[in-house]
Amino acid sequence: MQMDDSRIAMKEKLEFVGIIKEALKIPIKNPKFIFTILLTFFPLFCSLCLHETMFQRALIESLRSQADDPPPHEGFVSIYRYSWPSLYGFRGWIGNFISGKLLVQSFTLLAIIHLFDLLNTIITVSTASAIYAQEKETLTKPFIENKVALFKGPLITSIYALLLNSLALVGLFTLSINIYVMWSAFTFFTLTYMLVFVALFTKYIEWSAVWNTGIVISILEQNKHGDVALGVSAYISRGSRKRGFLIMLVFFAWSFGLRLSSLCVGWQKVNVVIEVILAQACLDCLGSVMKWVAFMIYFYDCKKRFIEKKFDGSAEGKA
Repeated sequence: MQMDDSRIAMKEKLEFVGIIKEALKIPIKNPKFIFTILLTFFPLFCSLCLHETMFQRALIESLRSQADDPPPHEGFVSIYRYSWPSLYGFRGWIGNFISGKLLVQSFTLLAIIHLFDLLNTIITVSTASAIYAQEKETLTKPFIENKVALFKGPLITSIYALLLNSLALVGLFTLSINIYVMWSAFTFFTLTYMLVFVALFTKYIEWSAVWNTGIVISILEQNKHGDVALGVSAYISRGSRKRGFLIMLVFFAWSFGLRLSSLCVGWQKVNVVIEVILAQACLDCLGSVMKWVAFMIYFYDCKKRFIEKKFDGSAEGKA
């Protein structure tokens, strides 16, 4: 359910801290919201547990198998001299590290997890939006009645966002590999790659905020999806990118920190610890809920600022 412009205008302008506070108020003050989310997140929680168990076990096995077989690391000088055997050796090491088993297991559940995550995102954003708009009814009934219409638009937008996200991650991975290869002979080129990596990562976080806002738009405004939703998101968020960047950075750090902690425990314990995986999946689901609630509020704040700017521009034009 989309909040109309009059209600949006009545909302206060929010900074980063204000958006997080408003996001926390929704589950704290509405126990029914928590109950609904707990029910709908159960399939996602189970699929995440299965995926993380398989993924982390395969990753730890790959890391341990490569521990006694370090990669060729002759630095930038050997590459500059066109030491192709060294490059092919490094490529072979990477091929062994990223094993076929790891790739198959990673992509097997990716589509299922994406669909479960999208379904729960739709329910979270729709229900939180109704609460934020101070509606008496939630979106449960309308969602059941119009589930196909509500799912189609966000699905298209999420595919766009997933493709863009994948391209950015491929770029970051490629840069990180180049930095690793050149690290032993630290040169100007190594520093250049590091700066490019930092710049791309910063833009990746900023773009991710735009993409997530686009998904929120496709949920709340059913006539906007795909590139249209992403374009509207990029347009209305101009001047508010810093807040979106900080929101995305916090939840990215939350998710990354959980996975890294779980991998560290698994490495120390020699194998994956089921209790740690369960805790990680639970906290990851919690972070996902709060992320989408925060981006829903961020979208309305961007729209409020856009409406005010448009109104001020019209008033100045008439004057």
